[in-house]
Amino acid sequence: MFNTTQLPEGEIYDILANSRRRETLRLLTNAESESIELGALATAISASETGHSPPPRTARDSVRSSLHQTHLPKLHELGVVNYDTTTHTVTLCTHARDVERYMGVLTPYGVTWSEVYRSLGIVSLLIVLGTLLEAPLVSLIDPLLWTSSFLAAFAVVISAQLWSNRWSLVRSLRR
Repeated sequence: MFNTTQLPEGEIYDILANSRRRETLRLLTNAESESIELGALATAISASETGHSPPPRTARDSVRSSLHQTHLPKLHELGVVNYDTTTHTVTLCTHARDVERYMGVLTPYGVTWSEVYRSLGIVSLLIVLGTLLEAPLVSLIDPLLWTSSFLAAFAVVISAQLWSNRWSLVRSLRR
């Protein structure tokens, strides 16, 4: 059955087109608590943009203003975040998961998880084939040991991906 409550793809691309909205969602997804105060969010984003910690006050105020007036109301309207204008707190909502699917493809090192898996798969295939075809050096080790080693490597990579997305996984289990 099709999920008809998802955000349209065009809306997701529009959300992700702005670096402050992307950074807001990244910070909320990786936050240990359920919500983030607007001031803390503005400080983190302005520090990222300027490369200074703490960021200059003018940069922090500019980010805070644009978040408050433009970005958070847009994300709130689309159901991606809940922005409480009285307490100035921001919390992820149901449609955040739709956007996270488009954001969660990068590792912390800038390559996609699919590139990591694909590279590991190709290397493991070539080495195991090399042992079976008795290629020099690699055939000195039993193919079963190579296969077991690569399965362990896949388990480590999967664990790393799950760990990097741990807070979004915890939140999704709570819903």
